[in-house]
Amino acid sequence: MSTSDPHASSIPDAQSGNWVDRFLPAWVKPYAQLARWDRPIGWRLLLPPCWWSLALASGVHGDRFPSPLYLLLFLMGAVVMRGAGCTYNDILDRDIDAQVARTRARPIPSGRVSAKAAAAFMVAQALVGLGILLCFNPFSVLLGIASLIPVAIYPFMKRITNYPQVMLGLAFSWGGLMGWAVVFGDLSLPAVLIYVASVLWTIGYDTIYAHQDREDDALIGMGSTAQAFAETTPKLLTVCYGLAVVLIGGAMVDAQCGFAAFVGLAAFARHLFWQVERFDKDNPDLCLMLFKSNRWAGWLLFAGLVADGYLRNM
Repeated sequence: MSTSDPHASSIPDAQSGNWVDRFLPAWVKPYAQLARWDRPIGWRLLLPPCWWSLALASGVHGDRFPSPLYLLLFLMGAVVMRGAGCTYNDILDRDIDAQVARTRARPIPSGRVSAKAAAAFMVAQALVGLGILLCFNPFSVLLGIASLIPVAIYPFMKRITNYPQVMLGLAFSWGGLMGWAVVFGDLSLPAVLIYVASVLWTIGYDTIYAHQDREDDALIGMGSTAQAFAETTPKLLTVCYGLAVVLIGGAMVDAQCGFAAFVGLAAFARHLFWQVERFDKDNPDLCLMLFKSNRWAGWLLFAGLVADGYLRNM
């Protein structure tokens, strides 16, 4: 189904005048929206745990810089698999999305893409992701395939619990394991600590995001940590972000990182607690801004890890 009305094909939480709306043909646009190409914040948050883990492992391995090839493969994988995961989620949530103001304009509930066509698109994206995964060592391939378990479970969690962000964290943080695995072909304590820290980071920032839909979710019976914690959300954010910083610090200590890595961690921590200071559950625009700002937090930590790897292997 297609439409010539530009307002009928717009997505409320996509930036106005984004490249998908401006440049893609009309028949491609709904599929690009399914994959969230018009909302890149998802892959920008999926990518950091991959790159953190890769940068940390590369420094331990004796490399001045992380492999450019691995950085590129993780970037491509994040974009593709985030798209496949979002498409899967939209197929399962099509009836729910039709009842929520922020999501009812999405391609499936708005009738611009059928569930069957969306499923075919999801498979195509997953096959591209598999091709990327096969570029890594056998252990990493098996580990990457295992990530599909939490990905498959996540969309059902908001139907049965107020803590779906926990499962999202388990799925979205898998790169914290993958970065280490592609360098060493196994897992060690620093990778596990980065993974758990990333889970906590994800729970924090997605709770902020979920406050945009808190009222709609309550009306249709969907759960979220935004509902579970409500007024006490700042306490949840403080605990999640604080533990994430401690665990990343533990990973750095175990990996014998130097001063530069801890400078990056300090900048990362300051950014997270700035979010806690600014948070206002009744301001959806602010919640969206704070959520999106986490991409900068990810870059700060990554920069510190890259600098540390360079300095320790000069």
